[in-house]
Amino acid sequence: MTNEMHDVIGIGIGPYNLGMAALLDQTDEVSGIFFEKTPEFNWHPGMLIEKMDLQVPFLADLTTFADPKSPYTFMNYLYEHNRMFPFFFHKHFKVPRQEYNHYMQWVARQIDGLYFGYTVVDVKDHSNAEEPHYEVMVEETATGTLSAYKAKHVVLGTGSEPVILEGMDGLPNEDVVHTSRYVFEKEQLLKAKDVTVVGSGQSALEVFLDLLEEQERTDMKLTLLTRSGGLFQLDQAKFAQEFFTPDYVDYFHGLSFEQRNKALDTLGPLRNGIDPETLSRLYTNLYHKTAANQDSNVLIQPMTEVKGIEGTEDGYNLLCTQWQEERSYSYPTGKVVLATGYKPHLPKWFIDRYKEKIEWEDEKSYRVTRDYQLVFQDRRDHHFFTLTNLLHSHGAGATNLGLAVHRNVHIINTIAGKEVYKNQQDTSFQTFSAKDFS
Repeated sequence: MTNEMHDVIGIGIGPYNLGMAALLDQTDEVSGIFFEKTPEFNWHPGMLIEKMDLQVPFLADLTTFADPKSPYTFMNYLYEHNRMFPFFFHKHFKVPRQEYNHYMQWVARQIDGLYFGYTVVDVKDHSNAEEPHYEVMVEETATGTLSAYKAKHVVLGTGSEPVILEGMDGLPNEDVVHTSRYVFEKEQLLKAKDVTVVGSGQSALEVFLDLLEEQERTDMKLTLLTRSGGLFQLDQAKFAQEFFTPDYVDYFHGLSFEQRNKALDTLGPLRNGIDPETLSRLYTNLYHKTAANQDSNVLIQPMTEVKGIEGTEDGYNLLCTQWQEERSYSYPTGKVVLATGYKPHLPKWFIDRYKEKIEWEDEKSYRVTRDYQLVFQDRRDHHFFTLTNLLHSHGAGATNLGLAVHRNVHIINTIAGKEVYKNQQDTSFQTFSAKDFS
């Protein structure tokens, strides 16, 4: 074990913890190191589809909302890569996903204290030590060497893992592909006679659109089966977007657990809608493909839930239900792309060691403070922060890149015990909580 006591250790290096590292790099108030099991930074590499943009504006980078003068802003990335003028003339508020990934890789290469190829295998709680702290056990992937590090605080940023429909997890990877592997399997998918995309969100439409634009063989059939009532666009109205402000997070967190769950249901168009540009591009492609009465060889079927799969001589039958008609049927296909989303990834060691020590709001939702601390049954000053599984506690913005910097500001200021970075307030024109005006 190293004797150095770090202020914080981050577990996982995705955009959230990378953003925290970038902010810590520019202050002497808090020190930290971060560990990531993958050998290098790569953000959703299986979905880095060419010509697909990030769904939030470029200002939602790693540091701008907390420190626009930081050397790690996206604008400085453009400057350092001689892309300021092309970006200026492009006149587009959103950036390509591949460029955003390259930007984050550029930041990661500049920051000390980021350790790739190291898996955190346990975090021991030393509450009774003279100086209470956490002992973080780390295994080097290449050698299997175990090391231990001490920290006053820990930040869990282990992200999410793919959701696979029941009965499909044991099927060949080349036949049933989750979108997290789409780019790697795309070449094989394009050789198939039938490809069916299952899902209703942005990823489903991006994959379907990419296959459609690559669909050169006239005998290749593309299908989209979506459980939602239709291909509805994301609500990008100005006042709707204010539900992704710190003010609304404050309001949402103050509600009861039951009220928070009800509020999430009302925010469906903000959480699950599809980018209008993606829908427009899809419609334009379909229009051109059907010009002069041509058959597009495309089927888009909403209100359809896929409940199972059966193997056949030629491929598979998807067991479907059109839930509005309450009618079940089977649909033949050769390949399946699952755009079925993700669920929070909580390491086994975390559940084994801390499940009985922390408070839970239900069997899947742990209690989290406004500044992202897990609530322990015993009072403590050495905190365990989490950036994972926050939808129930912090609302629709829990996975929003635009609020990621705001989350990190809360955590850094809490660790430092003072305002290192400004905690922005009064950020919306709407007032969400009722006041006594008498």
